Amino acid sequence: MKAALFKNAGAIEIGERPDPTVQDATDAVVRVVRGCVCGSDLWYYRGVNEHKVGSIGHEFIGVIEAIGDQVHDLSIGDLVIAPFTYNDGTCSACRHGSQSNCEHGGAFGNGDTDGGQGERVRTPFADATLVKVPGSDFTDEQLASFTALSDVMCTGYHAAISAGVKPGDTVAVVGDGAVGLSAVLSAQLLGAERIIVLSRNPARQAVAKEFGATDIVEVRGDGAVEEVRRLTGGAGVDAALECVGTDESIATCAGITRAGGSIGAVGVPLYDEFEYKTLFWKNIGIRGGVAPARHYIPELLQAVLDGRINPGRVFDFETDLDHVADAYAAMDDRRAIKSLLRISEIAP
Repeated sequence: MKAALFKNAGAIEIGERPDPTVQDATDAVVRVVRGCVCGSDLWYYRGVNEHKVGSIGHEFIGVIEAIGDQVHDLSIGDLVIAPFTYNDGTCSACRHGSQSNCEHGGAFGNGDTDGGQGERVRTPFADATLVKVPGSDFTDEQLASFTALSDVMCTGYHAAISAGVKPGDTVAVVGDGAVGLSAVLSAQLLGAERIIVLSRNPARQAVAKEFGATDIVEVRGDGAVEEVRRLTGGAGVDAALECVGTDESIATCAGITRAGGSIGAVGVPLYDEFEYKTLFWKNIGIRGGVAPARHYIPELLQAVLDGRINPGRVFDFETDLDHVADAYAAMDDRRAIKSLLRISEIAP
C-alpha cells in the first residue's frame, strides 16, 4: 500500500508499506478515508524530536475492511474514528478513563506501526479503540470534523476539562494552533462566559472568534500577562489553557491565572526553565497531559452530529496523499493551521 514515510528532518516521502492484515483476533483493518498532519508531527519534521524512519501520522478516520474473530462491536463497512493511540480497554488506566496510558497500548504511525497518513491501518484492540460513527451520507464538513476528533479536538477539550472550566468562567487560551483553537471551542462548549485568546495571526483569530473567543491579545510574554490582567481587572483568569509547550507559554499561563485558579496543560512540554514554585505561591493548580481521546470521542461526536460544534474548521489546507509533503510545508511555513489529507472516499 501507499503511505507517507518519515525519512529524516524535513523529508516526508511517499513510499510503500506491506498491506496490513488481521494478525490478532481483536484486530481490524481500516481503509483510511481522511488523515491529517498534526502539530506534533512538525516537531519531527523540524528535527526537534526524534522519529524512526518509517510510517508517520496518528490521526485518521476510515472504513473497516476486515476484522478478527473476537471483534464483536464493529462490522465490515463501518465508518470509524480512531483515537491517536490504541488501547485494550481493560487495564487499570483504561478503566479509569486514561486510555492514552493503556498498559498494553501504543501509538499509530511510530515508524513501525501503520500510520494514518497511509491507505490502510491495522488497529489492535479494535472494539476498545475505534468509535463507530452512526448514520450515513456525511458531508465533507462532517468528515473533517470527525477527523478533528481523532486528536486535536480531544486534546483541546482535555485542556479545558483538566483546568475545570465551568459555566461563567473567564478563560485564556495560550496557543492559536489547531489544539489551541479546539481549546477555545471546548471552553465555549463547557459554558465559559469570556474567552481570551493569545494570537497574532488574523486567520487564526477569525476561527477563534467563530469558535467563541470574546477577546484577542496580540502581544506575547510580559506584555501578554499585563494585557490579560488589564482585561480581568487585575485578577487574572479562572483557567488558562496551555496549548504550546514552551517555557514562554507555561510562564504566560502562570502569570495570567488568578490566585486559586487552574492551568490545563496539553502542549507537548519542551520546558527548560519553568519552575513549579511560580504556581505554588499562588495556589494555582495544574493538570493535563496526553489526552485520553478514546474517552472523549463519543460525547464530542454527538456534539458534532447535533451540529453544536464544527471542529473541522481548523483544517484550512487540503491535499491528497501524493502531495503529503505539501501538507507539511504549509503548516511548517504557517500558511495553514492544519492540513487535511483526502485519502479515499467512504464508498470504495
